[in-house]
Amino acid sequence: MTKTYSPPLVITPSIVADVAEIAEHLGRSAVAAESAGALRLRRVNRIRTIHGSLAIEGNTLSEQQITAILEGKPVIAPPREIQEVRNALLAYEQFPSWNPASEEDLLVAHALLMRGLVEHPGAYRHGGVGVMSGDHVVHMAPPADRVAILMWDLFAWLDMAEVHPLIASCVFHYEFEFIHPFEDGNGRLGRLWQTLNLSRWNPLLADLAVESIIHTHQQDYYRALAESNAEGASTLFVEFMLGVIREALMSSTEQGTEQAGEQVMNLLAGMGEGDYSAKALMALMGLLHRPTFLYDYLHPALTGGWLELTRPETPKSPKQGYRLTRSGRQLVLALRQRDGGRA
Repeated sequence: MTKTYSPPLVITPSIVADVAEIAEHLGRSAVAAESAGALRLRRVNRIRTIHGSLAIEGNTLSEQQITAILEGKPVIAPPREIQEVRNALLAYEQFPSWNPASEEDLLVAHALLMRGLVEHPGAYRHGGVGVMSGDHVVHMAPPADRVAILMWDLFAWLDMAEVHPLIASCVFHYEFEFIHPFEDGNGRLGRLWQTLNLSRWNPLLADLAVESIIHTHQQDYYRALAESNAEGASTLFVEFMLGVIREALMSSTEQGTEQAGEQVMNLLAGMGEGDYSAKALMALMGLLHRPTFLYDYLHPALTGGWLELTRPETPKSPKQGYRLTRSGRQLVLALRQRDGGRA
């Protein structure tokens, strides 16, 4: 029986601690899939993700320009950079249909990301390739005739990996960059594929702006790759990437609480389980002016998906009540965690 390839890795106390912290944070995350506020946040994060990943590769377009391209508005910029953004938008649109353990899907993703940018999009390279830092080669990838078998081994390992999915996603990312299977586009595809792996473990991670955090720590990202290459194991890169995921989660939670606004957060934090009338909520906030309550507190909380009607079939019923949604409870929990239980 052929022994399955197992990428070199040492599970350190730091890796164990990060996995536990990320899992705990996800359990109390304020970003809920059904929230209208979360829908807006996911759109913002998707744009930040594309901006971050392409910026690492030298694309100069801003988040505002990427938003304009998404909305079909004209943008004055180098044609190649506009093409990179359009390709990335299309790839992330197809993202939910891909299987992270499918080599065929990986090739399809590369074809979308690199359409019009390389000679053979969606095909493994046929020549040697090195990773440069200035005039110096910092990594010489394996020979082209080894790429197919190395990728087969990597996908076989991923399909049967016995490590935590968070760790497996980081290991795959590192091994993919080490193999460097394509003539170009390896960085952006490796980062996308890690996010795809993460999203299959927890859908909440599908739109986490991991690439934006990597861009902030770009030199550390390359250093972690280089040091792992020197050590012959992905351990240091796994530690780095878990820290990035943790930071991206914390940033996403802060964005969610900022979207809610101070008045809405005060309203949600003052509520417990059960139903409340509008009059009871006004009293809870110490408000006498109904329009202020409606437009600064109640309507934003409903629009954001943090409150729901007790009688949705009759919105104007005199017996109408309001209660926290699941995302509302999660948002309050996240705020209390952030403020050390004072909220």
